[in-house]
Amino acid sequence: MSLSHRAAVRALLALTLMLANAGAAAHQQQAALTRVLFNARSGNLEVMHRFVLHDAEHAVRALFDPEADLLASVPAREQFANYVQERFSLLGSAGNPLPLQYVGQEIDGPFLWVYQEMPIPADLPSLGVIHDALRELWPQQNNLVNIERDGRVQTLNFNGSTQWLSVNFDPAAR
Repeated sequence: MSLSHRAAVRALLALTLMLANAGAAAHQQQAALTRVLFNARSGNLEVMHRFVLHDAEHAVRALFDPEADLLASVPAREQFANYVQERFSLLGSAGNPLPLQYVGQEIDGPFLWVYQEMPIPADLPSLGVIHDALRELWPQQNNLVNIERDGRVQTLNFNGSTQWLSVNFDPAAR
């Protein structure tokens, strides 16, 4: 095999690998990450939902508008944000829904973020969470929730048939 033939084979192999990677990157991740932060400085309980933009776009097209374009359309992003708010809840210790307020949404690189907040409740020894976003579309959807309070992070994983989960903040229960 000549040197130029080897170079051509290597170039073809490199191109094939690049195209295979590009195809893999276009697949849906079907995973979301939510951070619930008890922010002592602001006095707010802050909720930050991060969705892969590609997944969010597939969802909006399947649920609302087959022609939706999340990059170009603020109304489409707001529609997705409303959808997330309807499928995410925080529950107080007595099981009562906590009144999260919508803050906004934004695209940051490959992600669509949805923000909510509320004042930190005075007495909250435990917190229940429901996170059903995208799970009716994709049974394999995985929604991970990190809850940060007093320097401690507790993680909840919503997958399969999981309906709701909870964390306990009582130091005696740790």
